[in-house]
Amino acid sequence: MYGLPDTSVKESRERIKAAIKNTGLKLESRRIIINLSPADTKKEGAIYDLPMAIGILLSNGNLKSINLEDTVIIGELSLNGKINKINGAFPIALEAAKLGIKKIILPKENAKEASIVQNVKVIGVENLQEVIAYLNGEKEIAESKIELENIFCNNRKYEMDFKDLKGQESVKRGLEVAAAGRT
Repeated sequence: MYGLPDTSVKESRERIKAAIKNTGLKLESRRIIINLSPADTKKEGAIYDLPMAIGILLSNGNLKSINLEDTVIIGELSLNGKINKINGAFPIALEAAKLGIKKIILPKENAKEASIVQNVKVIGVENLQEVIAYLNGEKEIAESKIELENIFCNNRKYEMDFKDLKGQESVKRGLEVAAAGRT
């Protein structure tokens, strides 16, 4: 697990080991080395926990030999195997679509956000055991879909409009900046 800061490596290693053990699977006590390449790409945070756990389970034979070539897997594992919500699911899904990735497996809490991106099958999962069952073909998980029309359709009518506001340029600018996402 090189490429991550030392404290992050220890934390990830412990989370992954605990999550695998708490799903009822046996983890052989041997040294595991994971290469997170390319080396010049910044890798930070716990979103790599789930893909590293899947790699370990594949190498141990706990998962059937499956083709994950067109699949992105991201997620932070908790000690009990629950997959926690991550930040950046939408941009990750957007980049996956740009790269021609067909499927993304991520925390269930992020599934709607990632489903906004078209041409990528989004699978939301709750825990490591569910991912294992899904990848082994023992469990079907419905693709997360979202109707873009419902999100972007804005039929609300307001009595007042921003264009009706006179003066107060600094207040208007502050509202514009806040609406753009910068507080």
